[in-house]
Amino acid sequence: MKHNPTATANALAITMGVVYIVCRQLFIMAPEFAMSVGRSWFHGIDISKIATKSVPTDTFVLGLVSAIIGSWLVGYLFAVSYNWFVKK
Repeated sequence: MKHNPTATANALAITMGVVYIVCRQLFIMAPEFAMSVGRSWFHGIDISKIATKSVPTDTFVLGLVSAIIGSWLVGYLFAVSYNWFVKK
């Protein structure tokens, strides 16, 4: 099965956008839980010492846009490389 690179990239970009927004909402509604999850993802590093209480809107939008663009590029690269390996 081959992947359509653009469709794969679009799907990954949208998924990342949703995850990014859900993550922010989780941080707002349950900051201790969000910090606990973050700590577990970073092998126990205490990220509460570098976390801020709020994220300015411009910083959030920059993070969202860069995460979506980065995810789109990763999705496209994944699909192209996957198709290359399928041919072999």
